[in-house]
Amino acid sequence: MRNDLERFKQEREFDIFDLTEGVWRQRWLVLVVTAVVVAVFAIYAIAVTPVYQAKLNVQPPLDSDINQLNVGRSDGKGLLVPITAKFVNDVYLRNLQSNVLRQMFYKRVYLTSFVENVEGESQAGLYAKFNSQFLVGIHQSEQYATVTVLAEDPKQAADWAVRYAEMAGEQSKKELIERVVSDFKVEADNLQQSIDSARAKARLERDDRIAQLTEALKISKSIGLEKPPIIENNLSSEVSAGMNGSLMYMRGSKALESEIQNLQTRSSDDPFVNNLREREEQAAVYRSLKVSPDQFSVYRQDGVVEIPETPIKPRKALLVAVGMFAGLFLGIFIALVREAWRFRQARLRT
Repeated sequence: MRNDLERFKQEREFDIFDLTEGVWRQRWLVLVVTAVVVAVFAIYAIAVTPVYQAKLNVQPPLDSDINQLNVGRSDGKGLLVPITAKFVNDVYLRNLQSNVLRQMFYKRVYLTSFVENVEGESQAGLYAKFNSQFLVGIHQSEQYATVTVLAEDPKQAADWAVRYAEMAGEQSKKELIERVVSDFKVEADNLQQSIDSARAKARLERDDRIAQLTEALKISKSIGLEKPPIIENNLSSEVSAGMNGSLMYMRGSKALESEIQNLQTRSSDDPFVNNLREREEQAAVYRSLKVSPDQFSVYRQDGVVEIPETPIKPRKALLVAVGMFAGLFLGIFIALVREAWRFRQARLRT
């Protein structure tokens, strides 16, 4: 009966209790493996270069920030509709997200920040790394944006965030100034065109007047009328009204000759053009208006960008914890494999 019991023990399957007992017997192996893995993770956490994160929030400008853009646009006519803070903010957010700005910052700031020689580096790889370090988030509901920068130097991360927002502002200011100058130029050109048209019209009207007076002079001379005739009171008003029309010859040849000579020798028709001086003044004002980028703002920085003190990666505590669990799992796995191998060898010997 005892032999049967021994045979049963040898032939039975390897169960959970055997596994637990085997792991316990090899507990020192599990502890050593766990310690080694934790040490590897800890060394990595210490050796890897830390990465810091800086954030900058930018808000839309106030109406008072863009007053200079609306100088000369208060009438709101034609192209000179007042520029709103929302429009300026839309321009800024578009530039903040543009690839043009990214490439400009990459060439002017990012590449020049490397002390070591980067000629051997892949340009595509460098640009991909740069893109992963710069994130722009747009919050449409509140109309503001967040610039997030990752860098190995905490001060550099903060400086880059501020500089990136500033470069977007510079591009936006340039675009807005070009628009304002273009609007003023178009408006001034339109006014100049109306002035030229008014002068041409006045010249044609003067030529027409000379032609009418010349024809009336011929009639007046043909009938020998040098001076206006004396007219009875009851007809004087009717005749006087007709002297600028079909009865113009009744003014007499002397008066007609005098007016013709005056019209022919007139040097300019400007004094006789309605609102000419006003339009000239407006055109001159539009041509003289200048907008300096220092006179307005396209965004507001929300607070000061603080230099980060704690890196976002590597997370040393998390790495050590992961290393502990990984080491424990690996140690138990090795112990189980060894125990299963020992059990199999024991069965083969029987």
